[in-house]
Amino acid sequence: MTSTTPSAFADLGLDGPLLKNIAREGFDTPTPIQTSAIPLLLEGRDMIGLAQTGGGKTAAFGLPTLFRLSETAAHRRPNSPRAVILAPTRELAKQIADSLLPFNKGLGLRQTAIFGGAPMGKQIGLLRQGVDILVATPGRLLDHKKRGTVKFDDVEIFILDEADRMLDMGFIHDVKDISASLPAEHQTILFSATMTPNVKKLTSQILTNPAYVEMPQESAVADNITHKVMFLDGKNKRALLNAVLERENPGQAIIFAKTKAGADKLALALSGDEYNTASIHGDKHQSMREKILRRFRSGSIRLLVATDVAARGIDVPGIDMVINYDLPMEPENYVHRVGRTGRNGESGQAISFCDSRDKGLLNQIERQIDQKIEVDQDHKFHVEVREEKSSRGYKGRGGNGGKPGQGKRPGQGRSFKGPKGAPLESRRRKPDGNKGTGPNKTGAANGKNKFVKSRKPAGASRRQAA
Repeated sequence: MTSTTPSAFADLGLDGPLLKNIAREGFDTPTPIQTSAIPLLLEGRDMIGLAQTGGGKTAAFGLPTLFRLSETAAHRRPNSPRAVILAPTRELAKQIADSLLPFNKGLGLRQTAIFGGAPMGKQIGLLRQGVDILVATPGRLLDHKKRGTVKFDDVEIFILDEADRMLDMGFIHDVKDISASLPAEHQTILFSATMTPNVKKLTSQILTNPAYVEMPQESAVADNITHKVMFLDGKNKRALLNAVLERENPGQAIIFAKTKAGADKLALALSGDEYNTASIHGDKHQSMREKILRRFRSGSIRLLVATDVAARGIDVPGIDMVINYDLPMEPENYVHRVGRTGRNGESGQAISFCDSRDKGLLNQIERQIDQKIEVDQDHKFHVEVREEKSSRGYKGRGGNGGKPGQGKRPGQGRSFKGPKGAPLESRRRKPDGNKGTGPNKTGAANGKNKFVKSRKPAGASRRQAA
């Protein structure tokens, strides 16, 4: 098979300075989601995309958005974006904006991101200057709407990223409020990892005759990560953690705790044991979280204690180990946690602590990753654990025991995959503003969708990256 060139993106319908930006960044091969989605989006179609984080979905919706806006001569008006990209978290909003920036060079488009935890005054100033592309979290966007510092009259493209997470976090009314405020004629693009009943209902309300693109699920976890579980009595967790750190002596590790208070308490205790440790979670100010991640990347922090809020937002190479001090309440969060190690083909370890109350959670995790986790009995705190009938078993989505699809190892070519995802913000203590209460208006014809499945491209390149 012949080697692909930047013309592979030209074959999708992209042209001009955008192609030069893609080539300059070193991306030569569209990923499957990009190959399927970009031509449809360039036609202006509404679209539902089902794709996992890391498959290139940011470019799948970002590149055609940049191209369409740059090709349309339109006067930029203050406070009136032409495209709105909605993300569930501040970290993901920032990462989307940062990922699109290199591809926006020379296109004459202005972009910015707004989210909670950042100064409102600075955001108001940027919006007043006028922006073409606005990346936002729902609550902060509604705050600006109420102030009159964001107007939706000029919106041509509306994008929802990680829609399932958005709804899980309680943003359904916010999304509907924003959608109802848009002009009658606009393109709506929705990306989600899963098609839950709530997501399906939302698509019927805010999309019109959408195309439907679904990527096959890859294997849940990389095969270069070693998984082990240690059974113990819960009261011995702290002592077992010390024993594991002393035995394994990881260069850098992330330790996942269930609660924000628990993360802070554990980080303080580890610091007292002379480990360079910090905690990160949704209650910390954005600038503090960014500072902690910079120190972790530089190696000045050895152990990072995190909640699931941070599981998707930590993209740091060279993490040797992930320790699940508390098992996650949702099995898919295990995948996001352990995905912080074993990156770029390096080996990694994932060690989980489990007592009898959490055996049900462990069972759900094993179904999620489609493998039995090896039990490590080589510690003095080992106990035989049986699942309690009153176990705090998983009550959320995805516990049907289905096997995920089998993935492939990454190829040798480089393809743009955008951000690896982002942590979740606490809905109860979210700095993005109050819930929206807008009416449930839709632009869908007769409230129904007719999904149009796109065909997968023939002859996929050997150089595509998974």
